Amino acid sequence: MKFIKKPVAMSIAGLDPSGGAGLIADIKTFLANGIYGMGAVTCVTAQNTIKVSSVNPVEPAVLEDEIITAVEDIKPNALKIGMIGNADLIKVVHSCLSKIDAPVILDPVMISSSGTPLLEKDAISELKKLIPGISLLTPNFPEAKFLSGSDLDDPAELARIIGEKYGTSVLVKGGHLSSPDDLLFYNGSIKKYPGLHIENPNTHGTGCTLSSAIAANLAKGYNLPDSIRFAKEYVTTIISAGLDLGQGSGPMDHGAAIKGDFTE
Repeated sequence: MKFIKKPVAMSIAGLDPSGGAGLIADIKTFLANGIYGMGAVTCVTAQNTIKVSSVNPVEPAVLEDEIITAVEDIKPNALKIGMIGNADLIKVVHSCLSKIDAPVILDPVMISSSGTPLLEKDAISELKKLIPGISLLTPNFPEAKFLSGSDLDDPAELARIIGEKYGTSVLVKGGHLSSPDDLLFYNGSIKKYPGLHIENPNTHGTGCTLSSAIAANLAKGYNLPDSIRFAKEYVTTIISAGLDLGQGSGPMDHGAAIKGDFTE
């Protein structure tokens, strides 16, 4: 038998049992993008396409054990961080990152796209301490405004302000704006990634999926601009597949581009 090696990415995120977002969506994204996926659960949620019934953070010692035990055996080539949950868990993640040599994508689950706060103030201050050490931050528009401290409505300028403030690359997602373009601040300049407006309300987990697809491409050795470009093409493909599940904003078809003997 011929043995093979594959690039590896790890997701540190919450568990959405409906599978549209969070850790389950990340693992499906890793698989669909040709890499091996690992995961550490930060919070166990009870949710579906129309509601979130509960959010239950794991114990900090449990999260630390999850991460360190996994990576001491299988070394990840990239990390994606999503919903962490509270300040104590963010401290654990921060500590663990110092022991892992890999690019890190942080999707800061701070504020919903409608503007609803999702983290307490002490957790937000801890999350900000993570940002200078990561490779890419992927805020939505409300999160970008908050992190920039600016009243500007220009996503490109918000990306620049955040990037210069924290010393990292920033991709401001435009999916919930009138223009679906994403704006990247990278190496001191702005790059625009044009987006398509797709007539499909089933887009639950888009932010989680985009950030994990970027991590997958980084794990494969692509540079950051190309990793984002390929990730956006992937997300466009799985939204365009038109999966329709659930009574609310349903999940995307993460495996839409996978073809083989066992998919039919």
